[in-house]
Amino acid sequence: MTGTQQTGVVVTDIARADAATIDALGVHGVATVHEAMGRIGLVGADIRPIQDGSRIAGSAVTVLSWPGDNLMIHVAIEQCQPGDILVVSTTSPSVDGAFGELFATALAQRGVRGLVTTTGVRDVVDLREMGFPVWSSAINAQGTVKATAGSVNVPVVVGGVVVRAGDVVIADDDGVMCVPRADAESVLAASDSRVEKEAADRAAYQGGELSLDRKGLRDVFRDLGGRYVTESEFEAEHGGR
Repeated sequence: MTGTQQTGVVVTDIARADAATIDALGVHGVATVHEAMGRIGLVGADIRPIQDGSRIAGSAVTVLSWPGDNLMIHVAIEQCQPGDILVVSTTSPSVDGAFGELFATALAQRGVRGLVTTTGVRDVVDLREMGFPVWSSAINAQGTVKATAGSVNVPVVVGGVVVRAGDVVIADDDGVMCVPRADAESVLAASDSRVEKEAADRAAYQGGELSLDRKGLRDVFRDLGGRYVTESEFEAEHGGR
């Protein structure tokens, strides 16, 4: 929960980033965008994919639920549009299985690209077979109730990162990250530049150049006190093996 955020609210008119910008960020993927954005935005290693090989990006539709309660996921489906990603968090930690195949069926019908959740998920075999991508903190068959009003499209916290409705969420095998909606275009430009630089590095390495020299790291190593010695010098300094 973020600060004094009240529950029982559904925000219906969220703004979204340009669709082409979102798709381009998705092509770059989590690691590239994370680096290009200054190594921020990652939700952390606790949110992991339940499948391999999926890479998506979309506009966040956020859900703030109470622990052990999935009522607000039902409420949120109505607010989803094609290209969105549903992002679910709870007012206190909970890994109950709040999401399963029926929710995925409803979301897929609306063009939602996937789910990121701090809760648990279940029906994992079915989710994999239907190709609905999910990133969650747990796989857990524990059921939930529908008894307490939460909120939709309010700021939520996922792994220490604040995700606001309409932010760009990127998810792949490397994890999940959030790009603030207002920064999407500038982050894309920085990501494009990073890809170009990496392409030049790749070509150099394929030609035999060492990253140690290309990136000027030999001097960095020496400046930090590093040095090169022969085996006999090492043994003399350290009393043999």
